[in-house]
Amino acid sequence: MTVNSRLLIAFAVALTSLGAMSSQRAEQAENVTEIRIGNIMPYSGPLAEFGAIGQAEAAYFDMINDRGGINGRKIRFITRDDNSDPANALEQTRKLVEQDDVLLMFGSFGTPGNLATRWYLNEKKIPQLLVASGDEELSQAKAFPWTMGWQPPFRSEGRIYANYIQAYYPHRKIVVLWQNDQFGRILYKGIQEGLGDLNRLVLVDIAFDISDEHLDGHVSILKRAGADIFVFLGVPSTAAKVIKLAASLKWHPVFIVNDASASIANAMAPAGLENSAGVISAAFLKDPSDPAWKDDPAMKDWFAFMDKYHHVESTNNSAALYGYAAAEALTQVLKQCGDDLSRDNIMRQAASLRDHQPSVALPGIRMNTSPDRYLPIKQMRLVQFDGRSWQPFGEVIETAFSEVKRK
Repeated sequence: MTVNSRLLIAFAVALTSLGAMSSQRAEQAENVTEIRIGNIMPYSGPLAEFGAIGQAEAAYFDMINDRGGINGRKIRFITRDDNSDPANALEQTRKLVEQDDVLLMFGSFGTPGNLATRWYLNEKKIPQLLVASGDEELSQAKAFPWTMGWQPPFRSEGRIYANYIQAYYPHRKIVVLWQNDQFGRILYKGIQEGLGDLNRLVLVDIAFDISDEHLDGHVSILKRAGADIFVFLGVPSTAAKVIKLAASLKWHPVFIVNDASASIANAMAPAGLENSAGVISAAFLKDPSDPAWKDDPAMKDWFAFMDKYHHVESTNNSAALYGYAAAEALTQVLKQCGDDLSRDNIMRQAASLRDHQPSVALPGIRMNTSPDRYLPIKQMRLVQFDGRSWQPFGEVIETAFSEVKRK
């Protein structure tokens, strides 16, 4: 037998062994004693303020483990930093799957990173659950059955603001300042779709980069346009600067900000509570910095959790509350799995949520899924900041096409 022949035989044996190992690993997934969960977060980079989501999720699973785990199994939550870079998100996801042997990916942040990893995870039939993005592309049950979103879709949120403008200010002029990435574009697209022919009332729209150093110039241009309504679509830290800049120019339009920026602690207070009074948004979770919830039982649980498990992080951080709520939702899915923790059953249970209400969701907000409907939360409420608290108005909005009802 030649050397080459022996090498070929050895290579074939190695491949067979690897195949057996993969098969064995798949079989073991049904009888795991530890539930390994992978997660990708922007702990560094331009979106680092959202790293609080992953930190809260890690703390939540510590709490679950202290209570005995899920169906007797402990959670091992492995979260990695992608530096807000989609290519890095894919690399880190591969490591979580191929080296850390995670059972599923959960709650990874951002549209670009989740889209970058979606094909890989679906090819390997690994659940990509409750991703932290409102892009409907990440909830396409038929095309990508292993990928599921969680929060209300960005495009639907944009339509809600368009419907609000049509109902309350049908002939007023509009300006828009939107974050120049997929997140901002989708939100703005929803507004444009919702406005339809009324897009002619949009006098100026300006796209800005997340590290933009010319916000003062942008706000000045928008003020000079002479509009009555100012729509901001971006992150909380930028929203705070923009609201403060508008006030310094003595400009007081009807101010609309997107849900991700509607935090009293992270946006309204830094901008100045008086400057922020009157701001409109749409929400689906309670704001932990809102005094309206100080006696709410679920929020009392939240503050107790933060004190015991996550005391280094501000209890008023809305991104952290988002992570807490998402981890609570995944816990519900895994509890429904019982003793069958196969990946197939995990997806089956994720796709069979019935009127599940996250404890820190606004009243009336519920999670519902089905095998052909992968959008768990499809409801929001319009809210207005009164200088101290968010005041809900109108009814729970079931879809983006719902009419906004006056008080």
